[in-house]
Amino acid sequence: MSNSTTTKAPQQSPDASLSHGLKQRHLSMIALGGVIGAGLFVGSGAGIAAAGPSIVVAYTVSGLLVMLVMRMLGEMSAAYPSSGSFSAHAERAIGPWAGFTAGWAFWVLLCTAVGLEGIGAAQIVHGWLPGTPEWAWVALFMVVFCGTNLAAVKNFGEFEFWFAALKVGAISLFLVLGVLAVCGVLPGTDSPGTSHLDDFLPNGGNGLIIGLLASVFAYGGLETVTIAAAESENPVRGVASAVRTAMWRIALFYIGSMAVIVTLVPWDSPEVVEKGPYVAALDELGIPGAGQLMNIVVLVALLSAMNANIYGASRIGYSLVERGQGPKVLGRVSGGVPRVAVLVSSLFGFGCVLLSYWRPDDVFSWLLNMIGAVILVVWIFIAAAQLRLRRRLEREAPEKLVVRMWAFPWLTWVALAGMAAVFVLMAREPDTRVQLYSTGGMTLVLAAVGYARQRRSAARR
Repeated sequence: MSNSTTTKAPQQSPDASLSHGLKQRHLSMIALGGVIGAGLFVGSGAGIAAAGPSIVVAYTVSGLLVMLVMRMLGEMSAAYPSSGSFSAHAERAIGPWAGFTAGWAFWVLLCTAVGLEGIGAAQIVHGWLPGTPEWAWVALFMVVFCGTNLAAVKNFGEFEFWFAALKVGAISLFLVLGVLAVCGVLPGTDSPGTSHLDDFLPNGGNGLIIGLLASVFAYGGLETVTIAAAESENPVRGVASAVRTAMWRIALFYIGSMAVIVTLVPWDSPEVVEKGPYVAALDELGIPGAGQLMNIVVLVALLSAMNANIYGASRIGYSLVERGQGPKVLGRVSGGVPRVAVLVSSLFGFGCVLLSYWRPDDVFSWLLNMIGAVILVVWIFIAAAQLRLRRRLEREAPEKLVVRMWAFPWLTWVALAGMAAVFVLMAREPDTRVQLYSTGGMTLVLAAVGYARQRRSAARR
């Protein structure tokens, strides 16, 4: 196989047939609110229950890894804006098989996540209106956000702008109230001091490992801003701004809120898992109605994630087809929107919902395990692509290095070592071991199909 085939670059211009209806305010708020995902509100309770106060260490370690990944992705996305994001970068740097593997694995992850978030949102509404069927709420949410994404990209931008504004406002208010309570200056509450932090590692190193794994997957979704940037007015500026502010956003919203929660609430309180850590913390403060208000914020976070994942899946699918990596029908664009890709991505997500009702113990469980470690596979492709593209950019187009990875190549190798360490930790834990092997199997199948397609394409030449 010739080198020209293995390093065949995808299109250089950022998806000319898509509209560029996202304004800078949309992209800024998507970057700000995108870091506040459903995983933070919903999934962090299990991590706290396992790791106790050391969850702060877990989120700090995984947050440092995510910062490195975002910096690498930002460097490539500012140089080569594309709705295919890391999939297009992997194809450019490593070969078509890599872009195929990373892109379709992420597409399956996003579409399945749409269904999971729909189920989570429907459960909250069902709790308020117990006489209504959950599946009907999922269907309603799916129709709304599918319609939003079918209409125009600016509609997606507007929804995410206001969703993100609400999430940022709510978690900022939570942090202010929490810090005041910890300091003992919030009226009507007594400061717990450090009484809840005495047993910092209640379940030992094993509990910390479980908390670390939970925190890694809570950060999923940060990649959306680099996908959306390709449809913005100024893709390079948008990516650069989002990446440069990622550090303080992760430190404040993730690590800061975990520190507040474990200081205010005993880590072994059953409410941390049953109600969620944020609701449990507000109930601890005795603020009337605050717990229910936080449930509304969690609902918004889930709906925001649904909206963003339908968008991200449709753009990843469109980009793959544009690069000859999928069925051409997904690449049809009308009104600047890949509408077939939006419909197919939404239908896949709703199919996952139906499977959760019809085949919860086999097919649906298998699907969940299969996507369990996809985000780590994507991060490895990002790091490997950045190692190759950075040197190529320095030789051929140094002016495109608007964002630079810190201490290259050393920190890129540190990030890869960190990802390998997470894989090892996953292999140690029975629950995550199944996810690791299932994701590994899907990745190998996709890589084999992608490589066969690449060889066939080379033979035709």
